[in-house]
Parts: sequence; structure tokens; C-alpha cells
Amino acid sequence: MSRIPQPEVYVEPQQPPGGVERPRLRSTAAAFTSLMALAATSLVAGPTVAAAPEGPCALPRTPAHHSLGLDTWNASYPRPDHALDAVMIFLSFPDSRPLTSPAELAADHFPATSGFYERASYGKFRLRAHSEPRWLEMPYASTAYGIRRDWDPKRRKAYMRDALSVADPLVDFSQYDVVYLVADPDAPGVDSDATKVVNFDRPLRADKTDISRVVTVFERHPPDRNVLAHETGHVFDLPDLYHRPVDGKGDWDTYVGDWDVMGSQFGLAPDLFGWHKWKLGWLDRRQVRCVAPSGTSLLTLEPIAAEQAVGGSAGTRLAVVRTGKNTSLAIEARGATGNDGHTCTEGVLIYRVRSEAASGRGPVEVVDTHPRSEACWEQSVYPPLADAPLGIGETFTVPGERTRVEVADRTPTGAWTVKITTGA
Repeated sequence: MSRIPQPEVYVEPQQPPGGVERPRLRSTAAAFTSLMALAATSLVAGPTVAAAPEGPCALPRTPAHHSLGLDTWNASYPRPDHALDAVMIFLSFPDSRPLTSPAELAADHFPATSGFYERASYGKFRLRAHSEPRWLEMPYASTAYGIRRDWDPKRRKAYMRDALSVADPLVDFSQYDVVYLVADPDAPGVDSDATKVVNFDRPLRADKTDISRVVTVFERHPPDRNVLAHETGHVFDLPDLYHRPVDGKGDWDTYVGDWDVMGSQFGLAPDLFGWHKWKLGWLDRRQVRCVAPSGTSLLTLEPIAAEQAVGGSAGTRLAVVRTGKNTSLAIEARGATGNDGHTCTEGVLIYRVRSEAASGRGPVEVVDTHPRSEACWEQSVYPPLADAPLGIGETFTVPGERTRVEVADRTPTGAWTVKITTGA
């Protein structure tokens, strides 16, 4: 059984399912010619909403925690559009002798986490990890801090202050953008479910540097897959995409299933959604197609996880249909490559984005284009969404949105030819 994902600590009418149409397949050449003719009649007027610098389909950032609006960047978070430095600090306790070395624990997470982000960003972002070589002993026993999933705020704050206090004489915090506090996984008071990002309402200060947030790592050895990639996403202002049931029971993966590491660290296709990549600065305007609110558009979508050719032209990675002041439909291709190399299905994925929805409250919801079927029972974190993408020859009308998506074919290079009809 997979461990239930741990939410970040904050300092602060459903549509009926749609159906897939599977028309009788024409030849690839005939389908493409027909769609090109339709595309020539497309309307090109933009949505009747104010245009942001990123274009008319960029949603505004709202006060919601980790808002997915991207007309502006929240300057309290480091933006990963250049190389950033991270430090791993290893904490032991008087009541336990570590059974593993700091080097072994560092190797649990790096270079895997750096590799995840280098692939996700198409090489535009490098996370450079620096590890302290020794254990730093905390002043109190591990059991004294009450470490657990829903941690008492006073005990959590005491843990943070003690950790930074023992590290400050050896670590120059002014040199780092990201701080990982890694606890001895074998100490009796350490709970692996407590791994999370902690935001401070008032920054702590060390080396004349404000520390606004840290990643507290309590993982087992070896750790859960992609867990640090998930937590690091919060450091860059990305939200939790899973659904936490009110009573803690039930399925946590109903919003996005396997399709983004911010939903599940165990996902089969954990690469970040194209919307996230746009927000983080890894996709530019040339790679995002704002679809007109009425008409028919034909485009070719490169798989979101595929590498970008060095010096080559930037292909379209994301199509966006603006549906309201704070809402959009996003359309992208997912293929078995890069971070998505272990996906069990390929095709064109559709999802809703809400910039007014806070982290953990459904800022992204994948549209299930095959609501009556499931896939990958033995591997998927949520089989009902494992077959969410549209395949070749399939057409889907998004419930309540007057938007129809048709997948015509796949090019020899692996891109997908897609027709999007809006306002119908």
C-alpha cells in the first residue's frame, strides 16, 4: 500500500460525465487534409477578458494559497527559471544512534530530484544540492518534539528553531535558496508521514538571511518515490493536487490521479502539468496556444514530457481555452517519455484549472474522457483516471464547457494532431 501523501502546512455543481465518440477512422492523410480545411475557417478573436502579459488565456493570480494564476509571480517564492542551490542538513537525537550516514540519505534524494526537475524544465532549471557531511545533534530526544502528520504548532516551531540553531554555526544560510532538514529516520520519535514544507508566518533569521520556509524530511531509508520532488514543488509555489477527505478516509487521488507529481509522488506519469510549467517559466508564449472562444482550431501538440531539441523551433506544448474569469480548460499530450516514461496510457489529456482554488481544494481536475472504464489496476494510484487521455480517432465534448476535442492522428515524431472546437 502506498503511503497517503502528506499535505503541506500552511501559515495561513458537478457536471455529468461526457462520452467519447469513436468515429469510423479515415486514412491519416484524408483526416489531416479535412482538418486543415476546417482550420482555415477558424475565428481568431480572443476571449472577452483582460489580457495578461502572458496572453489572454493566462488566469490572474488570486489570494488563494499557491494560486495557479500566472499573470504575476509571487515574489515570496524562488522562481526556478535559473540554477538554485539547496542545502541538506542532517539531524540526529540524543535518544538514538543513526544507522545510516548523511551521504547515504543524501543519495536517497539526489541526483534523482535534480534529474526530475532538469527533465521537467527542459534543462532550463538546475537544482544544485549541497549536503552537510555530518550528523548535527538536536538538544532534545526525538520523542520530545511530538513529530507526526498533524503536528502541534508549538512543538513544530520548537523543532525548527532548534534545528536552525544547531546548524547555524556550520551552515551559511545566505548561500542557499532551499533548505532541507533531514531527520534520522531510525530515531524512535520520527514519523515518516510528517514530511512536509513548513511556511513561517514570520521568517526565521540566520546569517542575516530571512528563512521563510523549509522542507522537513522524515522519510524512511530508502524513501518514497519522488517524495522530495513533490515537496520541492511547494517551495516553488505549486499546490497540492490531491483531495484530502474530511475524515481522512477514502481516495486521495480523485482530482488528477497519476498525472502530476503534485497529485501523487507514486504516479505513473508524474511530470508536471503544462500549466505548472507555464507558471514556472519553462514554457513561453510560443509553446502555449490560446484557443479562440468560438470556432475551430487545428494544432499539433508535442508531448509535455518530451525533450526540446537544442536550437530547434519551439513546438506547441499546451492549448488553453479560457472559460471564465478564474477558470480555463488546458489540453496537452502525454507520452511515454522523460518523467512520464512509465505511463500506462498515452494520448491527449484535458483538465480544468481554477486559479481561485487553494492548494488541496481542487485547483486542477483531470477530465475523464472514458468515464465508464479504468486502466492499470496493478500500478495506477487511481485507475478511473489512468485512461483519461483521448486516443487517436476519439472525440470528446467537455461537459458544461461547449468545447469539443478530436484527436486525428499522431505524427512520426510522436506529436498529436488535435482539433478543438469551441462555442458549439
